[in-house]
Amino acid sequence: MSESIWMGLEPGPTSTRVLVMRSASETILKAQLSLRPSSPHAVVSLMEALALWEGRQVRAALVVADDSSSLSTSVYRDAFEIHGETSALYELEWVPRAARARRRRDGLDGLGDFRELERLLVTAVAR
Repeated sequence: MSESIWMGLEPGPTSTRVLVMRSASETILKAQLSLRPSSPHAVVSLMEALALWEGRQVRAALVVADDSSSLSTSVYRDAFEIHGETSALYELEWVPRAARARRRRDGLDGLGDFRELERLLVTAVAR
């Protein structure tokens, strides 16, 4: 597979936001999904599907609160252990929530504020 694509998952109070980028300047997918995946295989299947679709490895980051007992962290930790999991199709890291960044226009409007997730992808996943 050629260069990787970047994927960020950010659980919130009511939903999980997903952002996928081909590079620091090209957003290809934004989504708001249910907070809790209905299957313990959902995140892995999503990463694998994106990797197969794009023909590139997915480098993903799951945003977690600094407090490991928070809902956003425990929802994923309780459902399945995916911290630091890797395969030929994907790498997944847990990354602490950080400060907000400035907004970049990407042409995929209407799904809310993805700035923090975008900043995370550009700084943590795209290293």
